[in-house]
Amino acid sequence: MQAFFTSVFRILVDYRAPILLLMFVASGSYLLQGYLNFDSLQEHRAILVEFRDANYLAAVLLFILFYTLFVAFSVPGGLVLSLTGGFLFATFPGVFYNMLGATLGASTIFVAARWGFGANLAATLENSEGLVKRIKDGVDENQWSMLFLIRLIPGVPFFLANLVPSFLDVPLRRFVISTFFGIFPGALVFSSIGAGLGDIFERGQTPDLAVVWEPQIILPILGLCLLSALPVLLKVLRGNKGI
Repeated sequence: MQAFFTSVFRILVDYRAPILLLMFVASGSYLLQGYLNFDSLQEHRAILVEFRDANYLAAVLLFILFYTLFVAFSVPGGLVLSLTGGFLFATFPGVFYNMLGATLGASTIFVAARWGFGANLAATLENSEGLVKRIKDGVDENQWSMLFLIRLIPGVPFFLANLVPSFLDVPLRRFVISTFFGIFPGALVFSSIGAGLGDIFERGQTPDLAVVWEPQIILPILGLCLLSALPVLLKVLRGNKGI
């Protein structure tokens, strides 16, 4: 029994940083969940618009701060936040406020994860053999392409795209740049939808997010995915080491 508690204590000590990080994310998600939904936005839209009109700069700064915190806490609801950015600030410059908040929040997770367990896991992957080592080497050799690719592919969860690069030898500057520009297509679409929410709410309707899958929207995004993956595909076709 004493050996068991000793082992548990060592685990808590050795991995205290990642454990604290996971507790931080879990508690934040629990405490803040439920605040981001269409009903809440519709209910408080008049107050939000009034505050924006009276304090535009403060509204911008607070919106970016809230977006950063919600992403950093990994709270579900980023879609509603992006729509809110378009609703309050129009497609432009709302899309840039959305991108800035999302990038700051993503960078917070990236730094926290790297501080917590990214370095140890990266060392483990570097010392591994076989398929795991080949995958890591492939990602390291094609960082720009892979970073943009995971941002552009609609099916990749935003939190996962923030976390995985922290395990690898990805510089913070590269992560920030690829995140900011990689999320632009999606941010532009949702900001544009958000810009039309006023009329939709007046009619008592809910925005139709299925428009995202319309060919004129999804095909250009998939084209950008293919363009990002092209360097990796060329290496594979030429017989070089890739993933």
